[in-house]
Amino acid sequence: MSKFLVAGFVQMETIVKVDALPLPYKQFESIPESVNTSIGGAGFNEAMALRWLGNDIDFMSMVARNMSKRQIDAYLKINDVNLSTDFVLPLLDGMPTSVILYCKGIKQTFEDVKDIRHVPYDLELFERQIQDKDMVLISNCNFCRPVISLAKKYHKPLALNVRSMRAEKIAYKEDFLAAADILYISDDDLECDPYDCIKECRDKYDPEIIIMGIGAKGVILYTKEDNSVLEYKPVKTNEIVNTVGAGNALFSAFLHYYTKTKDAKESIKNALLFASYKIGFVGTSNGFMTEDQIEQWKALIWQ
Repeated sequence: MSKFLVAGFVQMETIVKVDALPLPYKQFESIPESVNTSIGGAGFNEAMALRWLGNDIDFMSMVARNMSKRQIDAYLKINDVNLSTDFVLPLLDGMPTSVILYCKGIKQTFEDVKDIRHVPYDLELFERQIQDKDMVLISNCNFCRPVISLAKKYHKPLALNVRSMRAEKIAYKEDFLAAADILYISDDDLECDPYDCIKECRDKYDPEIIIMGIGAKGVILYTKEDNSVLEYKPVKTNEIVNTVGAGNALFSAFLHYYTKTKDAKESIKNALLFASYKIGFVGTSNGFMTEDQIEQWKALIWQ
């Protein structure tokens, strides 16, 4: 069991299955099994996945003052995940919320993060809880910014899930990118070739590892240790139902195995298996494999 500090968003999330994007106008639609509402958010999804794989997790986030944490606790109980909400603080005026329209592998996301960009998290809690951790995983949210200096102070490896690498977003997250030891980047809105993006990040920020999610094509893995850039094709364990949240699942599983083994190439194989199973489920924070299931599938595919 490894110890992780995970800091990032938790939000109410509605996924709507649609027939086409852009969505043609209709005044009313009534379609069974087309709308799924649950708790999600990158930080929450990653904490859930890491806990499912047996790690000790301190999940640090914020929710609305008028939203009882019992709602999150009830969701965790239903999904049989023993994840503590002790460090989910009720500090916000409103609850971050997203709506995701999903159609055959493509999506359109509407997000309202309320006042989370302007509300600071408890710095003393961050500093107290980081000290015994094996790995720190954050999103590039403003309230996570103090973790950067704390990870350096206590010599903790820092993993960063980058939501966007568009040019207009980079200035806001330069300090995150420069501090991260392990980067996960999605190609969802890249403005350049994925390999060029990896090269630019390697040369500018000098991380130990870069993982580039390239959708249905799989992932690209850069490791500084041997200066290798390798592409891994996806694997199939489940019929694809919804790919929303696949990147969070893949990154979490990679960090789980890499923290245990320090073997990036084996870890990415396990992560691909983990993500391939997850996309057989609707909702970003469920549909996770166990370690035993991963080992069984790995034996079938690669051995």
